[in-house]
Amino acid sequence: MAEVIRKRRSELGMSQADLATEAGVDRRQIRRYEAGEQQPVLSVAVAIAKALGISVNELAGLPSHKVDLSGNWWMSWQTSKDGQEVITVQEVRFVQQDELIHLDTVSRGNVSVDEGGYMWRGELRLWDNEVLMGWYVANDGPVRSKGTLYFVLHPHGINMSGRWVGLSYDGKIMTGWGSVARSEQEALELNEKLREDQGVPL
Repeated sequence: MAEVIRKRRSELGMSQADLATEAGVDRRQIRRYEAGEQQPVLSVAVAIAKALGISVNELAGLPSHKVDLSGNWWMSWQTSKDGQEVITVQEVRFVQQDELIHLDTVSRGNVSVDEGGYMWRGELRLWDNEVLMGWYVANDGPVRSKGTLYFVLHPHGINMSGRWVGLSYDGKIMTGWGSVARSEQEALELNEKLREDQGVPL
């Protein structure tokens, strides 16, 4: 458990004080847990697991047979503005808890709000380590965009390809390709490959 807490806290960029605050315990207790001097009682373990975005089983070090997609990814989208195709790319943080993944944009990306870019949040659910399905909604006040997400996961969990369907600036039922990778360049290249292989759904 000590190693799980240290590793996961580090992945999330949290200090011991940050984790203590999120879990509602004293910072010295977090230090003791990470040093292996003490084990948290169940209620505290649940709070720590929630703060770290993992299950209690994972906190306890039980093996997980699912792919871990937590961390920062780059997502590229094929969308449109005033009928013209726009390709966006932005950094998004994935926080996974069991099969549920919470998404939050880290950057606005390469396109301004006026050009069709915006900050957003969403969720994906992982099915059989193969498919992710979920939703997204804009965080920017004047932007009304929201909709659904569907991605197929690479067999080794290194990237994802799929599409979005939703309300956008150009219409109430719009769709386009989407890709997810660990680098900005790879996300853009995956999106380009989708457009070449599958056509332009817009």
